[in-house]
Amino acid sequence: MKKIFVVGAGLSSASLIDYLLKNSVNYDWEILIGDLDQELANQKLKNHPNGKAVYFDVFSEEMRNSVVSGSDIVISLLPADLHYLLLETCLRFSKNLITASYVPDELWKKNQEFIDKGMTVIYECGLDPGIDHMSAMEILDKIRMEGGNILSFKSSTGGLVATENDDNPWNYKFTWNPRNVVLAGKAGAQYKQNGKLKYVPYHRLFERAEPIKIEEDDNFETYPNRDSLKYLSVYGLHNIETMYRGTIRRSGFSNSWNQMIKLGLTEDSFVLENSKNMTYRELLESLLPEGKSADIREKVASYLNIEIDSTEMKKLEWLEIFQDKIIPIAGATPAIALQKLLEEKWKLNPDDKDMIVMQHEFVFETNQKDINKITSSLVLTGKDKTHTAMAMTVGLPLGIAAKLILTGQINKKGILIPIQREIYKPILEELQEFNITFKEKKEKIKKGNQSPLL
Repeated sequence: MKKIFVVGAGLSSASLIDYLLKNSVNYDWEILIGDLDQELANQKLKNHPNGKAVYFDVFSEEMRNSVVSGSDIVISLLPADLHYLLLETCLRFSKNLITASYVPDELWKKNQEFIDKGMTVIYECGLDPGIDHMSAMEILDKIRMEGGNILSFKSSTGGLVATENDDNPWNYKFTWNPRNVVLAGKAGAQYKQNGKLKYVPYHRLFERAEPIKIEEDDNFETYPNRDSLKYLSVYGLHNIETMYRGTIRRSGFSNSWNQMIKLGLTEDSFVLENSKNMTYRELLESLLPEGKSADIREKVASYLNIEIDSTEMKKLEWLEIFQDKIIPIAGATPAIALQKLLEEKWKLNPDDKDMIVMQHEFVFETNQKDINKITSSLVLTGKDKTHTAMAMTVGLPLGIAAKLILTGQINKKGILIPIQREIYKPILEELQEFNITFKEKKEKIKKGNQSPLL
């Protein structure tokens, strides 16, 4: 019997666990779920005979040694900065590991150790990164096989609330780790546009949002996501003119979020004095210079140089951030205080569904010297509050990859991301069974007529 150890029973785990349990009957698997909240992990198993929940603290070396040593593969749903603890233990016992997180640059130094130990370590195997790599590489490989020369590649993804449940002025609700959303973009971004390198610092990132149309819906925007440049070599696009990876939000979100950044509400580098008894109005006061007005709204509008009745101010007002509402957290940073407020205001209601949107755009020259454009789009609505589109698109690729390793269909060792055909092809094919499919549109465009970025 093969043993799969899933670490983490949070928001993105439900579809993964369901998939593993369903397949455990045919493949004789035992599924072990480890979490600090053992009861939560147990709920996800639904009394399945092939599943077991355990209390698991990743900081306990004894627990890691005990559980990892008896497993055949580890699937980590932990925050990205904690994977290294599991990897150290997996290395000690020569166990495979899969995660949806980005590969840390420093991890490549250990690649030969993983190879020597016979380990398969797959990173970036969720949604973004993950399905974005797989679906993009499928089309890039096809274009190359047909003799095409790729000129431009753009890819953007977003996790949003479904259109029918979009009922707040921010047009956004949490479908993913709230802290990751609050701190999004801290590292800035870099990409290539019309042959020129572009570098965007954090305090300017959300000013770079551009409109994007997904199928027939043009109420979207995308802002640059992290380091697009490192994927020039990953995708084999060294000589490309434009290389852009972005994050999708509803139109207007980025400008409003930028006001939060200007106010300092996303700052996470210092702790607020007596934050447990501080109100959100007092938090704003502490972040603003002294002004003539005693009205906090007037102070904020003046500081941001926006009208007091502007859309941005109305969104801040809706969050109740101007009120004498207590921040009930000791030792909070402004970002932690903001996250607490947003978790109340941006939560999914019991009957809400989420939505994933992803779009790739490929501009390429054919061997007949025509300029063509392929637009490939994914729009997926979740089933319910548990089996969200986010949980499906993050969890299912991880589960399928685990199956491919355990059944010997993935044999390559070392650090992998799913850009090889032998990995992406079977994963994408099985994802179609869950209605995770892309719509493609191909068109000819006149030379010099392709969009510079979006």
